[in-house]
Amino acid sequence: MADFKVVVADPKTKSYQFDVTGAEANKFVGKSIGETVEGSLVGLPGYTLKITGGSDKSGMVMRPDLPGPKRQKVLVANGTGYSPVSKGVRRRKMMRGKEVAPDIVQINTVVAEYGSDTIEKILGGDEEPAEEVEAATEE
Repeated sequence: MADFKVVVADPKTKSYQFDVTGAEANKFVGKSIGETVEGSLVGLPGYTLKITGGSDKSGMVMRPDLPGPKRQKVLVANGTGYSPVSKGVRRRKMMRGKEVAPDIVQINTVVAEYGSDTIEKILGGDEEPAEEVEAATEE
């Protein structure tokens, strides 16, 4: 059984983290970086989320140009998971493929299509209390 922490980045506001377990989590298994999933899997009906990356329990990052879900030792010069200290430096690093597997812990996503309600309204953090605070300070 897979359990994931799904981080949803909203370019308009901020990021949100959701814990996904059970049948909803199993729908992520087999998806690759760049694919879209329904937002209802994390509790955001009407939204569409694009998978942008993730990591496993030991912090190995998913790399979008590696096929499959397994860990691989790869010679890298730049890109996801490696920043060279000077130009031309390459290093062999352990990285994970682009496919989501059950041993992934965190999945990073970004909002591809928005639903009718804002994420704040769906999560229960309405903007009304902020307006009430402003009205109370004016008196």
